[in-house]
Amino acid sequence: MTAQVRGLPAPIGSLCRINCNHRDPIDAEVIGLRDQEIIVQPYDDLTGVKRGDLVELRQSSMKLRVGEELLGRVINARGDFIDEKLPAILPHAVSLQAPPIPPLTRPRITETMETGVRAIDSLLTCGKGQRLGIFAGSGVGKSTLLGQLAKYASADVNVVVLVGERGREVREFLERDLGPEGMKRSVLVVATSEESALLRRRCAHVGTAIAEYFRDLGKDVLLMMDSVTRYALAQREIGLASGEPPATRGFPPSVFSLLPRLLERSGTTENGTITGLYTVLVEGDDTNEPISDAVRGILDGHIVLSRDLAHKSHWPAIDVLGSISRLMNELASPEHLKAAQQLKQLMAAYRQSEDLINIGAYQHGSNRLVDRAIQLKSHIDQFLQQPPTTHTEITQTIQNLIQLSSQMDINQQVAVAS
Repeated sequence: MTAQVRGLPAPIGSLCRINCNHRDPIDAEVIGLRDQEIIVQPYDDLTGVKRGDLVELRQSSMKLRVGEELLGRVINARGDFIDEKLPAILPHAVSLQAPPIPPLTRPRITETMETGVRAIDSLLTCGKGQRLGIFAGSGVGKSTLLGQLAKYASADVNVVVLVGERGREVREFLERDLGPEGMKRSVLVVATSEESALLRRRCAHVGTAIAEYFRDLGKDVLLMMDSVTRYALAQREIGLASGEPPATRGFPPSVFSLLPRLLERSGTTENGTITGLYTVLVEGDDTNEPISDAVRGILDGHIVLSRDLAHKSHWPAIDVLGSISRLMNELASPEHLKAAQQLKQLMAAYRQSEDLINIGAYQHGSNRLVDRAIQLKSHIDQFLQQPPTTHTEITQTIQNLIQLSSQMDINQQVAVAS
């Protein structure tokens, strides 16, 4: 996976080119230093490379060409257009490794990001510039939810980053989940699973750099990355190949140092905002595995997709009680917060007694809160379920939530009177 080069004082992170006699040149990135040599990892395979081949330095720092012409286009991790349209001229160059926003220059998040998804807007309200994680196992509706958010969220620009995605699913996401409506204001950055670990890692930085470019133009950007787990796996390959020791469950220390540097690049500035939605593939539906635990500690909230809800055809399969938005208390009105808390209390009461209810062992009147939860269970499910082809304006969502809350109060009064 790597080669050693002697006599070329190239810095770590620079781009080199290996000139071979029997095949096309190979681009490679410097990933480490050892004695008097540098360690390079190629973007393609090393077949045909032999001892004595010449290596030249191409770029000492990684740059990316950007411009508003990226909207509606699909590019790869090298910044090349891979759709069927003609290449566009991109007038600007930005760094792939821009530093995170300094903490004291971040304005506070005060404006709500409308997603069009009732379960999120009502109970997990998100703000412009917030960073949320979507934690899910495979096949629980993660890509469908991302496509729904890309089509209906109140953002000026969407940047969708597919890291290590199956090649078959890229076109499916483009045509089925995103659609022409979502693609008009979107940039899609793709590195499929068969590409090198360097390109999969670079894909995340390319998408983030594009989001930063549009943010600096004064736009509200929605950055959706699928997934952070595959970014971490790519860095694990790179770290182990460069000689790092495996630490937590085989992940080298560089993984846990790179994650905050990537995720902290989203947020608010004086010019614009980047709202980050990062999916995390939980291993065996265990949300406490190392990558999930590290990402959850960095982000401003998390949305958990439940396999049990997916099995019941409850879409989107958002486990409201297992999810949280750390900024909802600052963004929602007191009336909205009260209604959301009441709904969560009912859902928690029903879940606590669900086994007794299912086997018929629960006695009506034992707990007034559970009684109300049973009465309103169908109304709550109907409110939280939503087809991916529809959206609801946030004002209508909050109004429906408050109306549902008023039904809880009426039922409570009737229960007390009886």
